[in-house]
Amino acid sequence: MKPRILIVEDEPGLRMGLVDGLRSEGFHVEECADGLSGLARAEQGGLDALVLDLMLPGLDGYEVLRRLRAARRALPVLVLSARGEDEDRIQGFEYGADDYVVKPAPLREIVLRLRAILRRTVAVEGAEPAAQVRFGEVEVDFPSYSLTRAGKRHGLNRLEAELLRFFLAHPGEPLDRNRLLDEVWGQERPASATRTVDTHVF
Repeated sequence: MKPRILIVEDEPGLRMGLVDGLRSEGFHVEECADGLSGLARAEQGGLDALVLDLMLPGLDGYEVLRRLRAARRALPVLVLSARGEDEDRIQGFEYGADDYVVKPAPLREIVLRLRAILRRTVAVEGAEPAAQVRFGEVEVDFPSYSLTRAGKRHGLNRLEAELLRFFLAHPGEPLDRNRLLDEVWGQERPASATRTVDTHVF
């Protein structure tokens, strides 16, 4: 079956280009032009991933993300935004984004990132993992992409959650970078593999 993607983007020309481009790549695509309608459609379910702009009328993308994760909806989200500062990206991941792409971005990059997100989602869902895990003073809530430590909540992106889940599934085992890349990143190995693993782990 074709992956069902929802695009939430208020700029008509860009939205049309994304819709046509993703359809040509084999996706089933739906579209919304504002945050409120995008959130409402996402909450209906039946989607495989969401491509989300941040600067939206009615309800901005951060709030869409926050509400989805607060409702424990694990829909994969690729943020596509002109806001490219480090603070913007960090905030996007803290609110639960799975990936973040800065406009303008080539369609090929968006397609590859979407497919990588979808592959990771299938791998995680197929394992039927526990939704919540507690160890020490840390409680991890995987559906809402968050962990709480000493009463303070921290947001996780999907890759961080998958790394944490993998570590919890292999307690006491030595895990080298290549194994992490094989079993967490899969075929989407980053070009700078060592640096990427170190950045996410440390």
